[in-house]
Amino acid sequence: MNISLKPEHEQFIQAQIASGKFANADEVIDLAFKLLEKLDNDYIQWLEQTRQKVEVGLAQIERGEVIDGEVVIDRLREKLRKAREAQE
Repeated sequence: MNISLKPEHEQFIQAQIASGKFANADEVIDLAFKLLEKLDNDYIQWLEQTRQKVEVGLAQIERGEVIDGEVVIDRLREKLRKAREAQE
């Protein structure tokens, strides 16, 4: 596989090597791929957790376990007010 890099990416890699963090471009690119893989895995995990939460929420709605929207808004406003007071 032959890959062409944009000039700014090449400069970034060279800067990383010059900083002493990496010995060569392969090390920089290897870490970049590891980070990309972690980001992808984290996203997949987040997506699955979100889907599960939505399923739980839908099941609660079907059972009638809901809170009136105005009550939720009032609770959020109260939490926000308390958070602001705590910052002062």
